[in-house]
Amino acid sequence: MVSIVDIVQSQVISSIKNEKDIKKAIDSTANITFILTGDIITTKEYIDQLKDAGKITFVHMDFIEGLANTRSAITYIAKAWKPHGIITTKSNLIKYAKEEGLMTIQRIFLIDRNAIKKGIEIAHNCKPDAIEVLPGLMPTVIDELTNITTLPIIAGGLISSKEEILNGLKAGALAVSSGDPNLWNLEL
Repeated sequence: MVSIVDIVQSQVISSIKNEKDIKKAIDSTANITFILTGDIITTKEYIDQLKDAGKITFVHMDFIEGLANTRSAITYIAKAWKPHGIITTKSNLIKYAKEEGLMTIQRIFLIDRNAIKKGIEIAHNCKPDAIEVLPGLMPTVIDELTNITTLPIIAGGLISSKEEILNGLKAGALAVSSGDPNLWNLEL
């Protein structure tokens, strides 16, 4: 089987959240697409359009309306829709998809150190082809949030250095929380 590392030509992946963005993904230089929109009726059409344009397609199981989190859903997707792979937060679906010959991406939310530890442990057990971690860029997200709300922002999770705290503050956070006692006495 081909490695996911081998299929990446563009390091930007188009993550399609709306049907209207399929054409934009087709016209983009991104060779890999994540489909995060659709339902059991429309998703095959999206996959076919993208594949016809030479795109490598991954269906996000957790976002397709009408899909159950079952082995039979994975079997159906593999045989009827024929994407290159799936994305999911559910390790049992990773296992079923691998059995069907699909590539797999385990999505992990980076809430705090425990989430990282548990997410990596789960990924090591189910052995996906790749791991997608969210959030990817915290200072960017903090900056974005300060532009859409007047509520104070407190950044937290995954903070392990003074530099990370300064980056969060520079991005507009009111304060940064950390579970690392070594950072609690910084004079900031």
